[in-house]
Amino acid sequence: MSSAQLALFALAVGVVIGVGAVLLVIWAYRMRAHAMAVTSAWVPSGTTEVLDGMDDAACVLDSSGLVVATSRAAARFDIRAGAVLENTELRRLVLQVRSSGVSATETLRIAAGSTLDPRLVSARASAIGRRLTLLILRDVTERERLEQMRTDFVSNTSHELKTPVASVTLLAEAIESAADDPDQVRAFAARITAEAGRLSQLTGRIMSLSRLQAAESLAQQEPVSIDEVVRTSIEGHAVQADSAGVELAGGGDTGAWVRGDAQVLVEAVGNLLSNAIQYSPRGSRIGVGVRVDGDLVEIAVADQGIGISAADRERIFERFYRADDARSRRTGGTGLGLSIVKHATQRHGGEVRVWSRPGRGSTFTMRLPRMASDADDVGSAKMKKKSKKKQSKKKQKALQRARALGALHPEATRDGDTA
Repeated sequence: MSSAQLALFALAVGVVIGVGAVLLVIWAYRMRAHAMAVTSAWVPSGTTEVLDGMDDAACVLDSSGLVVATSRAAARFDIRAGAVLENTELRRLVLQVRSSGVSATETLRIAAGSTLDPRLVSARASAIGRRLTLLILRDVTERERLEQMRTDFVSNTSHELKTPVASVTLLAEAIESAADDPDQVRAFAARITAEAGRLSQLTGRIMSLSRLQAAESLAQQEPVSIDEVVRTSIEGHAVQADSAGVELAGGGDTGAWVRGDAQVLVEAVGNLLSNAIQYSPRGSRIGVGVRVDGDLVEIAVADQGIGISAADRERIFERFYRADDARSRRTGGTGLGLSIVKHATQRHGGEVRVWSRPGRGSTFTMRLPRMASDADDVGSAKMKKKSKKKQSKKKQKALQRARALGALHPEATRDGDTA
C-alpha cells in the first residue's frame, strides 16, 4: 500500500471516529436533557397563573406522581404541592392517562379534608406534554343534592296530591252505594272531611312556602310581640297536645319584640310545635322557651321525642323530606313544616338551629333580630300599656316555668346545627 493510500485510509478512519464521537456526544446531551425533563419540577409558563384563577380544585403532577402546582381550592381535598396524591382512585386515573395519553373523566366520591362526609366530584385528567398531567376536580355534591330534592319534590307532591283525591273519589262512590245506610254515610262523610282537610293543609302549605321563597322581603313589616306569637301558637295546638297526651309549657324572657309578620311567625312556631307533638311519646313534655341575647331573640321548642339522626339533620329542612316517612304518613305530615320554618326565619333576617340526639329529643331554635327600642317602634302608648298589663299577669307563671327549654335540653344552647 502506497503512502497516498495509507493517508487516505487514515483520513477515513479519523472521519468515522470523529463522526462517531460527535454522535455519541449528541446522544449523551439528548439523554441528559430527557432525564432533566422527566425529573424536573419546572411548570410551563402561565400554568400557575391559570391554576390561581380556577374555582375548582386542580393540580399538576409530574411523571413520578408528585404534585408540582395546585389551585387554591385543592387544599379542600388535601392536595398540596410537594406531596403525592393520597387517594388511590385519583392516582389510578392519572396513571391511566399517562399510559394512554388520552384524557379521561370519572365521577368519584372522595373525602374532602377532615370532613366525615365524602364529596361527589367529577375528576378529569389530561396530559400536558410528555411529563406533566393536569388533574381537575369539580365538586358536584350540591348538584346531586338539588337533583335529589327535585326528584323528591316531584314524587312526593304527586303522591300527596293523588292520595287524598283518590280517597275522596272512592269514599264518594262508597256513599253512593250505601245511600240507604245512614250510619255508613256519616262515617264515609267524616272520612271525606278528613281527606279534604289534609288536601287543604297540603295546598295551603305549598302556597305559603311558595310565597316565602318567591318574595325577596316580607310584604308586611310591623312590630310583633314574641309573647303573643308564643301564646297564640301554644293555644292553637292545645287540642292536638291533649289528644296526644303531651304537656305544653312556655317560659323564659318576656317583653321581646321583633319587626316582621306576626302571622308568618305564628305559623313557623306552630309548625315546630306540631312536629314536636307528633314525634313525642305520651306523658312527655314540650317546652317553648324565649331568650333575649343582645340584639337577638331566640324562640326554642324542645321535646323529649325520638330525636333525629345526624344524617337526617342535614336534610330535614328540605321540602317534603321526612326523617320518619312511615310515621309522617300515619300522622298526616306533609314534609313542608320545617322548610316553612327555615324560610320564614330567613325572611325575618334570622336563622334556625337544631340540636338533637336519637332517643333524647330535639330542640329547634329560631334566632331573630330584636327591635332596638320597643317604645319607639311600637309607636303607640296604648299598645305598650296593654302589653305591659298582659306581661304583669303572666309574670309569676312565666317565672315558675322559666327556662323550660334549659330544663329539657340544657346542652342544646351549646351544641346546634344552623340552617
